[in-house]
Amino acid sequence: MNLPQTYARTEADQTVAVTMTVNGSEVTMSLPARVTLSDALRDHLGLTGTHVGCEHGICGMCTVLVDGEAARACLLFAVQLDGAEITTVEGLGRQDDLHPLQESFGKHHGLQCGFCTPGFLMSSYDLLTHEPDVRREDLPEELSGVLCRCTGYRNIIDAVDEVAEAHRDGLPGPGNCGRRALVGRTPAGTSGSGAVPAEAAVVEEGSGHPDEIALPAGEPTIHIDVTSQLSSSPEDVARVLRDVRLLARCLPGAELTDELGDDWYRGRARISLGPIRLAFTGIAQVLEQSDERLQMNAQGKDTGGGGAQAGIVIVATPLGAGGTSLQAKADVFLTGRIAGFGRSLAGDVSRRMFADFARALDQAAAGEEPDVSARPPGAFTLLLSTLVERVRQRVRRVTGAQRGGSRSRRRGD
Repeated sequence: MNLPQTYARTEADQTVAVTMTVNGSEVTMSLPARVTLSDALRDHLGLTGTHVGCEHGICGMCTVLVDGEAARACLLFAVQLDGAEITTVEGLGRQDDLHPLQESFGKHHGLQCGFCTPGFLMSSYDLLTHEPDVRREDLPEELSGVLCRCTGYRNIIDAVDEVAEAHRDGLPGPGNCGRRALVGRTPAGTSGSGAVPAEAAVVEEGSGHPDEIALPAGEPTIHIDVTSQLSSSPEDVARVLRDVRLLARCLPGAELTDELGDDWYRGRARISLGPIRLAFTGIAQVLEQSDERLQMNAQGKDTGGGGAQAGIVIVATPLGAGGTSLQAKADVFLTGRIAGFGRSLAGDVSRRMFADFARALDQAAAGEEPDVSARPPGAFTLLLSTLVERVRQRVRRVTGAQRGGSRSRRRGD
């Protein structure tokens, strides 16, 4: 495949619109030219059945069908496949109606850790579709393009051979392909046409704003619920909640760059996690703003193709001693590199950032300049504090269990 001439020169921060049919559903994505098909499937469409191993085209874990032919998803750029038809392991069969290959792999235990299984299933499907008369003795060579790290080849050969013997007249096609919305990346309120955005569409500098920010349906990548006690009075906290520019200065790494009118704002946020350095540009819409409550939706993307969308609610409640309880809730949906972090770790880091936000807001409410570094939050500070908090939680659980055991023994005595 040759890269189309129109995509031959694309800046690192530019994206290209790509339309393809994935498991029977037409999808349109806006992606940087360097995003591979495997990353587009996993990070932007939520089809994580396509596994990524060596990323050099050797292990075969990422095998999919491109226009009916087996291909390595890690070796193809998504922009090369405009107009192509892609079939992944998710399209092979359904849980209540497995494809014969899936049934046979289960019957013969043609898997151990399961990491290579999607690659073997798609490679086997390609083989039996094009060579239905393949002989058992030829299967080891024919399937050698996919590596099993558990060395469970004997059972894999048994599984494929049984299907080959049963379907010499033709292998059934994929049983889970059809026009539908792909799970996890379809915005709420859209129809099931299968048109799926790769990430939040961010309005470029100098333009207006969309009608709304529609958060994806389904479970968020991270759910945050953090409550902090502030020493400032509810009246002083309310003053900050009504000043969006001041509020933005309280969030580590964030900067408000433009007011678009009608409660719409443009800004950017930076974060550094070890070797991963992300610079998000995006927009936010304030849905509700009062002395006690602020609700907004936001979305952004970074130059590496990652995306983030969030629904945020901040509630301030008076405390008896004159202070304020500040509760921050957020449902965060991630795609791209940042989505590669484990949910638990990403959630811990996000909660740490909201705790820092609460401290900075308390300072702003007291009339001080928020003490937020101009530099993005670093890995050492965020991860170290996260690990310390995990150790504290572990100690509290162990201590609680020990105390419970001591009380039980005393009652027994």
